[in-house]
Amino acid sequence: MAFYKVICVATLLTLLTQDSHSQLNVCGQPPLNTKIVGGQVASAGSWPWQASLQDSGSHFCGGSLINNQWVLTAAHCFYREDISMSTLTVVLGLQSLEGKNPYQVSRKVSKIIIHPGYKSKTYNNDICLLKLSSPVKFTNYIQPVCLAATGSTFYNDTVSWVTGFGDVGTGVPLPYPGNLMEVKLPIVGNRECTCAYGVGKITSNMMCAGFSAGGKDSCQGDSGGPMVSKQGGRWIQGGIVSFGNGCAEPNVPGVYTRVSRYNSWINKQITSNWPGYITFKSTGKDGDLSVTCTD
Repeated sequence: MAFYKVICVATLLTLLTQDSHSQLNVCGQPPLNTKIVGGQVASAGSWPWQASLQDSGSHFCGGSLINNQWVLTAAHCFYREDISMSTLTVVLGLQSLEGKNPYQVSRKVSKIIIHPGYKSKTYNNDICLLKLSSPVKFTNYIQPVCLAATGSTFYNDTVSWVTGFGDVGTGVPLPYPGNLMEVKLPIVGNRECTCAYGVGKITSNMMCAGFSAGGKDSCQGDSGGPMVSKQGGRWIQGGIVSFGNGCAEPNVPGVYTRVSRYNSWINKQITSNWPGYITFKSTGKDGDLSVTCTD
């Protein structure tokens, strides 16, 4: 990554336990995320929902744990003929791609669900769900992320964080031992993002993030990974790494799948133990409404 909620109380707590209908009581609260530093190696346990998707032991995409048996990722990661269920593994609790990882847990995948509306040419509806072969136990290093609920707003300059094991630059692989990287990026409104990509390229199912000067971004290998923002002590996933023109180029933000658009679809696939959804609300005014493109 170059960059890259007085009788009701007891009832509510019961409904929100790990084995009930929602992850809301556990999601997005990493106990080891005590120090945040951007654009460098992430400290162990900082992002316990981060997944590495591996084919025959080689990392190819990222993902995020959303309950104890499901991982959220990008559809384009699986729009390939060379991916086989028999060689596909999801690794959680991973700090580096090589060397010792004492907290890692691996699972095979029993189901791959690509959004039926995914378009490979436009990256619209670039979202996919993976069902793990068996549930994982939550630890300090393996926990689910909260998901942005329908109606969430991410105004310009909202602080977001992207994590992954991808390249650190265009054509520049992650150096040994392949540590998990993190980068702090500002949200770029869809109007402004359209100025960079052209009319019709950025849909309401997408969101963008990046610096006008470039230099920090997600990159190849980060695809499918999470873009998260913090609200009220919770980390909420607003986006999924989707596509971009190069990596960290000036005036070309990275593009992410807008998670809040897919709550209903996700819940239709996951029939119990639903992810924890939180409405992310930006403060102030939406500066993107006043944006006009310049030649």
